[in-house]
Amino acid sequence: MLTSVVNNNITFNMMDEQNIPIDINTNKLLDWLISRRHVNKDWQDNVLKIRGKINNAIQDMPAHEGIIKLLSGQHVNYFHCLKIVDILKETEADSKNIFGQYGSQRMKDWQDIVNLYQKDNLYLAEAAQMLIRNVNYEIPSLRKQIAKLNSGQGECEKKIKDYTKTELLAHKEFDAICQQLGITGRNIKTELLELLKDLPDIYQKITEKIKIIQPAMELYTEFNKYLLGKEEVALLTALKYLIENGNTTTYEYTYGQKPVQVEEFTPVTLEARTSESEDVESNEIDYDEIDFEINTDNSIDFGDIVVNEEQNIDWGNQESSDEGFEMVSHEDLNYNLEESGIVVEKTGIDGGIAKGEEALTILDNPKIASQIMNNLIEISAFLKMRMYEMANDTDLLAMTQMQDAPTLLQMQTIESITSLNDCVNVVLDQLMNRKLLHLQNIKHSPKYVDILTETLKQKLSVVERMKANKKILEEKIKGMRDEARAIEPVIKVLIDKTKELQKEIESDISKKYKGRPVHLVGGISML
Repeated sequence: MLTSVVNNNITFNMMDEQNIPIDINTNKLLDWLISRRHVNKDWQDNVLKIRGKINNAIQDMPAHEGIIKLLSGQHVNYFHCLKIVDILKETEADSKNIFGQYGSQRMKDWQDIVNLYQKDNLYLAEAAQMLIRNVNYEIPSLRKQIAKLNSGQGECEKKIKDYTKTELLAHKEFDAICQQLGITGRNIKTELLELLKDLPDIYQKITEKIKIIQPAMELYTEFNKYLLGKEEVALLTALKYLIENGNTTTYEYTYGQKPVQVEEFTPVTLEARTSESEDVESNEIDYDEIDFEINTDNSIDFGDIVVNEEQNIDWGNQESSDEGFEMVSHEDLNYNLEESGIVVEKTGIDGGIAKGEEALTILDNPKIASQIMNNLIEISAFLKMRMYEMANDTDLLAMTQMQDAPTLLQMQTIESITSLNDCVNVVLDQLMNRKLLHLQNIKHSPKYVDILTETLKQKLSVVERMKANKKILEEKIKGMRDEARAIEPVIKVLIDKTKELQKEIESDISKKYKGRPVHLVGGISML
């Protein structure tokens, strides 16, 4: 009875032990096989010889769909070799002799490979190494590559957004400048030069508008008269002239009389280039072109030289020799009418010819326009100071001093001063209009039109460059997306093959331990 119980316990323990699973960490699988003496430490040297035989055997294979599938895109291992031998049993059946041996060299080669693999369990060591490499390196590497490609796409998309912002900003700035100047931007330089035709109309509008500041100017003038105790004070000369006389020529502003003729001022930027021979002025005086004026006393005025009706010529300090007058050539004179101080005048109050800067209107003349601007700023500063003083109720001294002031000064209020200052600001805004400033610079600065043209073209070049960069990035994103899509099925196949290899290894090890369940755990569970 006792013996029966003992035998039953032993049998039960053996059955329990057979059901106990063997858990092996995937990363330590190879070490586990070596420690259990399933494989030798020098297994790699022998495997290299087998790999060489496999490479040679692959060169001569029958056209079979199953073999093609086994050999495509993966590393051939022992388990593949077993399947290849099974397939060859069908394809090479004709070479089988009466003893059940195959005469086909293909079959012999693959059977020899299988036998070498089985010796010392080399196949198990190689399969374990493949499994570890797939789990720890191949699959993670491909996943990292996809992650890198996805990250690259994100960076490219971010850059595209930045390029889009830059493109829109440059285009907005270009449109703003074109709108400011009143051009389409298609033929920039030509359009800019055409704008110069608008200057007279702009100056005319300013001339009409500037009259609204006359009350402010009168107030400023009266205030200075009161402070200085004078009946007349020279203030705001350029501004006063513009209001009273309009936008006349600089010649009339300078000399106080209208010119007989105005030679249109041609900006340097619009002048045609001429040869050096055309730029050299002749030193000879062409008397046919001189308009001599006969005065009422029948004498001709040459400046310092006077020919009277008796035709006695006063040559100044010239001395004649006994042989007669000394002949003086025109080349020896070496001067022209302007340098000699001769002014050709017309009868009446009109003057000579206005040319160069004197032909410019006072608003078109940078120097005089600057004086007008300074006059306006001067009035504005005065009005702001008056508003501050009048708002300061504690300034009793200032209030006392203004008791003897003229009625025009005493009747002013903060509201009236503010209104006058608003009028001055309106005129200042027109004179400081960006379009006007651009046009004046284009007309008077030889290089400004080229600089402005280049600035606008740079805006357009930025737009085109951003578009080109975006196109390159979009193509790059497409390439990375296609590459990532191509890698995904590779990973899937590799995972499937790795799991298949895992089952084969577990099954093979299980056979060595009388069918005990074997589980490879660790990194492989993360696949």
